[in-house]
Amino acid sequence: MTQRVEIVRKILDANERIAAANRALLDENKVFGVNMMSAPGAGKTSVIMETLRRLPHGVRAGVIEGDTAPVTIDADKISALGTPAVQINTSGSCHLDAVMVELGLQKLDLKLLNLAVIENVGNLICPASFDLGTHANIVIASIPEGDDKPYKYPNIYRGLDVLIINKIDLLPYIDFRMDYFTRGIQILNPDIKIFTVSCKSGEGFEGWMSWLMSKIPAKDQLKDL
Repeated sequence: MTQRVEIVRKILDANERIAAANRALLDENKVFGVNMMSAPGAGKTSVIMETLRRLPHGVRAGVIEGDTAPVTIDADKISALGTPAVQINTSGSCHLDAVMVELGLQKLDLKLLNLAVIENVGNLICPASFDLGTHANIVIASIPEGDDKPYKYPNIYRGLDVLIINKIDLLPYIDFRMDYFTRGIQILNPDIKIFTVSCKSGEGFEGWMSWLMSKIPAKDQLKDL
């Protein structure tokens, strides 16, 4: 048992070192990196796509897509918007790690980007343990998932910078107690930023976009490209 603990710690320590290098690479290129996590079906890809559509002229993003299977469904959707996308196949692993993100960053021309979006594997457990080297950790929740998720999966909500609650257009039709849900989040993480949005109607995206744009560093050489 002791040996197993030592091995797990070595894996996490190695991941932390590579994550720090990823963050330094993003900083060097003045790129803001976000790690987007959620349960399957929460609308993570839809939120990312709506975010990309709303980026101001001159702000350029690249996306790293993590999937357990060798498919390019989400990456193809991102590419169709004119945004460079890199597909990472985790070969069944339930999360991305810093090594995978390092390989993905190598395939993006960071000198031409302001924003790097990492779409993690759909999972509310494993991704919480692995720093990828981004500047912000974000979870996308959704109304159909139910209002008990902070109480059942607390670790994913600790240390988050932002929670986006998606599909709020479904609130009239689903028994979802927003106050109960947000109270559970704030107990775990009182400083978290919470945005409620609907990809269908566009409601709530102004607040999320304002927060995101306040974090993206200026990159003067891109203004006239």
